[in-house]
Amino acid sequence: MDAVITDERLKIGDVATRSGLSVKTVRYYEDIGLLAPTVERSDSGYRLFAPSVINRLAFVKRAQSLGLSLSEIREILNISDRGELPCDEVKQHLALKVEAINQQINALELLKSELQQLLNHWQDHPSVALANTTICPNIQGDC
Repeated sequence: MDAVITDERLKIGDVATRSGLSVKTVRYYEDIGLLAPTVERSDSGYRLFAPSVINRLAFVKRAQSLGLSLSEIREILNISDRGELPCDEVKQHLALKVEAINQQINALELLKSELQQLLNHWQDHPSVALANTTICPNIQGDC
C-alpha cells in the first residue's frame, strides 16, 4: 500500500502529484466547493481525498481547457453529484462558448479590416497642419 494513502484516502500532496496541479490549486478548488464530496478532514485536520478526486480534477482541467469558468464547472459538478449525467448541461455551455467565439472572430475580422484600411492609406509624411493638431494624423484624421 502507498504510504500517502490513509484508509484509501489520499493526502493533498499525492493528489497534486497525480493530478498535475499544485497543492495551492487543489486547496483553492476545495475552498470554492469543487471537491466537496471527495474530501474530508482527519482528526488532526489534514485534508484526505477519496481516490475519485483524481477523475474529478481531470474533468475540471479539461473543462477549463475548453473555456468553461470555475462557476460553470461547479454547476456541472453539482448535477453530477446528484447522480445525474451532466452532458446536456455541458453541451449547452459549450454551444454558448462556440457562439461567443464566433462573435469574437467577427469582431476581430472587423478590427483587422479597419487596421488594413489604415495601413493601406498610411502617410509617412502627413501635412504640417494635421501634424500640428493631432498626435498621429494617420489614425486620428483624414490624411
